[in-house]
Amino acid sequence: MRRVVRQSKFRHVFGQAVKNDQCYDDIRVSRVTWDSSFCAVNPKFVAIIIEASGGGAFLVLPLHKSGRIDKSYPTVCGHTGPVLDIDWCPHNDQVIASGSEDCTVMVWQIPENGLVSSMSEPVVVLEGHSKRVGIITWHPTARNVLLSAGCDNQIIIWNVGTGEAMISLEDMHPDVIYNVSWNRNGSLICTSCKDKAIRVIDPRKETIVAEKEKAHEGARPMRAIFLSDGNILTTGFSRMSERQLALWNTQNMEEPMTVNEMDTSNGVLLPFYDPDTNVVYLCGKGDSSIRYFEITDEAPYVHFLNTFVTKEPQRGMGYMPKRGLDVNKCEIARFYKLHERKCEPIVMTVPRKSDLFQDDLYPDTAGPDPALEAEEWFEGKNGDPILISLKNGYVPGKNREFKVVKKNILDSKVNKNAENSSPANKSASSTPSIKSEAKMEEILKEIKSLKDLISSQEKRIIKLEEQMSKVAI
Repeated sequence: MRRVVRQSKFRHVFGQAVKNDQCYDDIRVSRVTWDSSFCAVNPKFVAIIIEASGGGAFLVLPLHKSGRIDKSYPTVCGHTGPVLDIDWCPHNDQVIASGSEDCTVMVWQIPENGLVSSMSEPVVVLEGHSKRVGIITWHPTARNVLLSAGCDNQIIIWNVGTGEAMISLEDMHPDVIYNVSWNRNGSLICTSCKDKAIRVIDPRKETIVAEKEKAHEGARPMRAIFLSDGNILTTGFSRMSERQLALWNTQNMEEPMTVNEMDTSNGVLLPFYDPDTNVVYLCGKGDSSIRYFEITDEAPYVHFLNTFVTKEPQRGMGYMPKRGLDVNKCEIARFYKLHERKCEPIVMTVPRKSDLFQDDLYPDTAGPDPALEAEEWFEGKNGDPILISLKNGYVPGKNREFKVVKKNILDSKVNKNAENSSPANKSASSTPSIKSEAKMEEILKEIKSLKDLISSQEKRIIKLEEQMSKVAI
């Protein structure tokens, strides 16, 4: 007999919003009209783009700091225009990049325990775009390689360690770029553009490898992401304004492998893909639901699993990397849904009776160690992600990580200049040391403000104790 129901371990995945006390409340989420996710998450922090007068800012909260967020909570506020996109570095949980309407990209290093005072000095400012920068995405396997795309229809790939623009792709897109996605090992990128075309680009050769015009007929924005097998998944709109999900083989882009029509809502569908389980989650901006699908090798390739529905529409969405999940609870995805005034975590779980580690749900996943240095990648080398097991839960190497960051982001400039130093550019090599001195001063200031805070609290405690003793008498 033919099986009627397809067998899949993800058929019964269910979503659940956390309790109110685990939400982040009283956050003024940005109202800027841009179709990015407004939220970025890693195993240590959640970052949220917020409304800010006179410039652009985003909040960085340690994951455990749930509850009501005070209006005076420190922000990252160095941009002079609204922040449009943020992305955590996959190889360092304290480094985050931001792109803004002020045409710059900034890279920030967040203190290990979160912000104590507002941060307005980035580690690196990357200037090269002539219009606002709406897309930021780090290279998945090479250290310190960052891609940015702006409304000048240009893609720039930076070496953050030296602050240089290494690759500039200028004449490939005739119109606004909607999104850019790296493939699994970071050798190719795929882009979706306002001219309705999907392009696969080799950024180091600066050539278009494959292209499909009118991937979706509708006029509203599209999204395109690489899957782990090299195929491309796109979301867009049909001519009748129905939302679509399509799958493409990069070797033959003439016809899609499959197209799924969904509904006629007008929010852009943001796809979040888990390469370990091959499940893709679609979150529509302005929707109040998350749809999820499993992608397999056999036709019809894309299998609808379920929809998680809530009452409130979502303004944006953050997606936790696999190493930040709770493997003991069979959690296969965690989203951070932005409402108008709060951020609400949503947990996706596979129901299992056993408390043991479920190795079929958690194959080895991409870890925090880069496979390549930036220079190696720009020279033409490729490296697959270095995988880690989640069997005992992910344990970040705290101190080691912090030292590595210091070396990478701040000292690499010094090393670079020292190597090239000739009498002519000796003076240039002194600027990074000035930068690290400034960073040192900032840390000392932070320590001083903490000491002041402690001493004032001590005085307060003594005062209260005296008052208590009088009451007791």
